[in-house]
Amino acid sequence: MELPLDHFRLIGVSPSATSEEILRAFQLRLDKTPNEGFTFEVLTQRSELLRLTADLLTDPESRREYENLLLNELTGLEFSSNREVAGLILLWESGSPKEAFKIARKALQPPQTPALGSSREADLTLLAALTARDSAIQEQQLRSYSNAADYLQEGIQLLQRMGKLVEIRKDLEEDLVSLLPYRILDLLSRDLNDQESHKKGLSMLENLIIKRGGLEGNNKSEYGDYLNQQEFEAFFQQIKSYLTLEEQIELFLELQKRGSLEAGFLAFISLTALGFSRSKPEKLFEARRILKKLNLSGLDSMPLMGCLDLLLADVDQASARFLSSSDDNLRDWLNNYPGDKLEAICIYCKNWLENDVLVGYRDIESKDVDLNTWFEDREIQEFIERLEKKSNKITFKQNFQNQQINEEYTTKITKDFDSALSNFDEGRLPLPGGIKQEFEKLDIQENKFNEEIFKNKTLDFYKYLIEKIAELKFGFGEFLNDQQIIARSPLLIYLYAFLLLFAFGIGIGFLRNNFKNSLQDEAIADKPLIASDKNQKLNDNTIIQEVKKNPSNKLKSISLKTTEINSFKVKELTKASPSLDDVSSLINQWLLIKSNYLSGKGEINLSQIVNSGLIDRTIQERKNDIEKGIYKEINSQMLKIDLESQTSSRIVVLVELDYLEKIIKNSGEFVSETSLTPLKVKYILGFSNKSWKLVDFVSGL
Repeated sequence: MELPLDHFRLIGVSPSATSEEILRAFQLRLDKTPNEGFTFEVLTQRSELLRLTADLLTDPESRREYENLLLNELTGLEFSSNREVAGLILLWESGSPKEAFKIARKALQPPQTPALGSSREADLTLLAALTARDSAIQEQQLRSYSNAADYLQEGIQLLQRMGKLVEIRKDLEEDLVSLLPYRILDLLSRDLNDQESHKKGLSMLENLIIKRGGLEGNNKSEYGDYLNQQEFEAFFQQIKSYLTLEEQIELFLELQKRGSLEAGFLAFISLTALGFSRSKPEKLFEARRILKKLNLSGLDSMPLMGCLDLLLADVDQASARFLSSSDDNLRDWLNNYPGDKLEAICIYCKNWLENDVLVGYRDIESKDVDLNTWFEDREIQEFIERLEKKSNKITFKQNFQNQQINEEYTTKITKDFDSALSNFDEGRLPLPGGIKQEFEKLDIQENKFNEEIFKNKTLDFYKYLIEKIAELKFGFGEFLNDQQIIARSPLLIYLYAFLLLFAFGIGIGFLRNNFKNSLQDEAIADKPLIASDKNQKLNDNTIIQEVKKNPSNKLKSISLKTTEINSFKVKELTKASPSLDDVSSLINQWLLIKSNYLSGKGEINLSQIVNSGLIDRTIQERKNDIEKGIYKEINSQMLKIDLESQTSSRIVVLVELDYLEKIIKNSGEFVSETSLTPLKVKYILGFSNKSWKLVDFVSGL
């Protein structure tokens, strides 16, 4: 057998070594005999080979001849069959474990398989195990972790086949387990063109996480002793950057199905990154759906949901989410931000995208986020427009279906009643005079009913109808108490039922007619708002344009002083497309009741027309005044109102007020006075829960 070895490497000296150096190295090698368990026979042969090499290199003539052979490209040393195992040991010791392992593994396979139970078999098996482990260590030093794992796996398989060295095999298996994170890193960090290695690394990563019990590491696994939770998190943070966006989404969604909440949150982040970076707003809906279902302890999801709402151009909802945050510091920062609240939300969203969302992906380059570019994207604008149209269609469809149901039900009741009357034969039933009179009364009331419908006095007639039904019930109750009449004419009971059914049919008819009238009113009201300037046109992209604005003026509170309100009733605004007068009325209600509240003369029951965030801010303002021992008398008069933008879910108007505010101590002492004419205020209304509500305002424009 020829081994890739020369005499200088065999004894462990350089080609320029002197005879004294060679003899000293020879003695050291003799004294340092491998003690891993080789047989005495192979160790004796090893010593003999070292002696022959030392003799050759210390003899000047022999050394000169051998050096000439090396110059003529001598490639290796020949070993007889009885000394080849000893030669492999020396090759291993010379720093070539990989070559020694490959030759030893081949020598253990047919047709070279040694005799079962022989010393040769034992020595070759031991040498294969030792060289496999050292080859793996050598590959690890070169950061070739996948190759290192291959050597360990081959060594384990060989020992399993030979059925020997159980303890060494366990050591190799432990080495293989501890090497897994490094193998995954090695495979995934390779060029993406190496698809086979990349897929193998992904599969190994997923299996590792599943065995550990998700990203949280809830299961006790074989990797626990080699990779605790802290080490795993550091490893995963490093490995994550070698995965593409789609690969991360697929991995996290699969882990979430298996119960990992952390994976669910990372799936939400990755879907958000996909939606924003690839201009796919529909992915933001998927992300929001996942976030809503998450129940992560300590996670404040409101600001994150608010960021998604902002990216989908729902400013009102985004503001409400932020104000619903459980983070007191965030709410304080938002409320005290020296500028428009929308600007603050945009800054938060921008920082969140840059620092938490668009990082850690192989196929996304980290860069500054530009929200203007997002909202100017034509695909984004078209998606939001389609979303609004779809929302309107759903609302119309629901109303239309309800109308059909009511009409079908009313028609059925009327037909049933008409059929019953057509089959009724008065001649067969001896009716008392009282019953006939009731029929006559009923005819009179039916005529009155028709007159009232046409006069549109629906409320009065409805009360009148209820009273008449009660009279009929009372009259027939007295009549039915007469058992003789009942026994003589059992059909009277059916007559009573028919009369009640008739009255019920009249009521349904009234409701149907009223419903049609209301639909007609809504159809008329569905015309878009018209501002005072006839040439003013509504912008189709009002939501997007509103989001793109970043006013830097400070957000201030505004109040109004009016007379004390005791019997004022808040009027909810439910029209799908309210007029400018309707919007003006809603704002005046807000100003009126808020002014009364800040003067300490009433409550602020405005939940029907004002967002809870504005109400909370006003309550807090009043608390602050109470602590200071003051109250505010505010007098405000609306001078002008103009429409800025309108959609099906958002209206923005610009208002000019004649504003006067006085601050007075509880003792009656005058403190200060502020007068602004005009005070310009932008009011924002949003449509939710089938009514319009004031969600925010910006003063001092």
